[in-house]
Amino acid sequence: MSALTNDLKKLTEAAENTAAGEAGFRQKFHLMPPVGWLNDPNGLCQMNGVFHAFFQYSPFNPEGGVKLWGHYISRNMTEWEYRGAVLYPDQPFDCSGVYSGCAYIEDGEMYLYYTGNVKLEDREDYDYINTGREANTVLVTSTDGEHFSRKRLLMRNSDYPSDLTMHVRDPKVWKKDGIYYMLQGARTKKNAGQGIIFQSEDKLNWTFRSRVETEEPFGYMWECPDYFESDGMKVFSTSVQGLEGEEWKDRNVYQSGYFLVDGDILGEYSLSEYYLWDYGFDYYAPQSFETEDGRRIQIGWMGMPDCEEYTNLTIKEGWQHCFTFPREVFVKDGRVCQRPVRELDEKKHLAETASGHLDRDGDQTYEADITGICGNAFRAVLGEELILEYRDGRFEMRFKSRAKDSVSAGRGLRYKEMSELTDVKILADISSVEVFLNGGEYVFTTRYYPKKQGICVDAHDAEIRFWEI
Repeated sequence: MSALTNDLKKLTEAAENTAAGEAGFRQKFHLMPPVGWLNDPNGLCQMNGVFHAFFQYSPFNPEGGVKLWGHYISRNMTEWEYRGAVLYPDQPFDCSGVYSGCAYIEDGEMYLYYTGNVKLEDREDYDYINTGREANTVLVTSTDGEHFSRKRLLMRNSDYPSDLTMHVRDPKVWKKDGIYYMLQGARTKKNAGQGIIFQSEDKLNWTFRSRVETEEPFGYMWECPDYFESDGMKVFSTSVQGLEGEEWKDRNVYQSGYFLVDGDILGEYSLSEYYLWDYGFDYYAPQSFETEDGRRIQIGWMGMPDCEEYTNLTIKEGWQHCFTFPREVFVKDGRVCQRPVRELDEKKHLAETASGHLDRDGDQTYEADITGICGNAFRAVLGEELILEYRDGRFEMRFKSRAKDSVSAGRGLRYKEMSELTDVKILADISSVEVFLNGGEYVFTTRYYPKKQGICVDAHDAEIRFWEI
């Protein structure tokens, strides 16, 4: 361990010793930073039965800063153990931050690929887009998920296509027919977002192969790209910066969604329209992985970068942001859907059943399942301030007040037009709500900060099951 690494480790541990514990708005079953700031999920995987969730971590400031990788492990995706910070910005090629990346598991070994960020703000010709940084592709390996090899620099900006800006990041690796492929997000010099694909025979030496792009420019930057196949559907996921707002569709600063791929993403293909993963306030930078039993699991950052519209009341507690609860991505009737992983069933117990109406006071962590909704009649109020309602052909998530010091912390309204509502699943933690509609066809996610906990549901003749977690 270098002197710099040792110093960063000591500073991180000192910051973590000031953690707020479990008081205030700390979550019960969502991953959070011990202290400071969390953003993108990184290196999600399962190896030898153990789930690993790495994350973008700034322990020194709840409003962000230089990024490390923190590390959680679990046997069931519901109970997690924090294992400390594992990757520090301690090399010339990642000195401004260990940015996002993925895990690839093969033959009992974990390969962690990430973007090493170098900011060049002292240059006289500094330009944030074209000359202001370096984006390096870096690899570390591990046989146990706890101890890691020395860092290996694989690619620099000079190894990427010459028509790209310095914004290339977030590698995702997979294998097909004996060849390894790496997908990265990029911004061209014409300010168009796209994915770029490299290939390798040994996971170390990579050459450029092809691009993933739309016929017309779609945003100026594609971040956190992902590609997977499920039940015959080919899904290319990416978080897009620079889209113009279209009513419900693009109300957040940036969007996270996916294209369905027709054809071969490595060859001839076409992309569908862009579908959002989540229609709520707080969802960005999702990453997926395949479990050892073959399920596709996705976790997103329950936050939103560069957002001035709203904030989080946890900042004054010394921490900010969390992950979504792990979601299984599956295909139903030709649609890509999401649902909480089944491991949650082991943590919940049935507390009440009702027909048409439910009123609970004081509950903080729970799942409410409302099925058999008749005539699209549905309304729920959580924490006396957050309203979930289907009316006039659309589902709404809205807060009564948008004051920055209220339950919403500045959040207002998000909605999705939909022809009918058949069922609703509400997953609530101390300071977050995730809502799954119509068997997971649509999802809404938000942070919230209730002064009084509880839920009231009105859904004519619907069956309501309330589970305590």
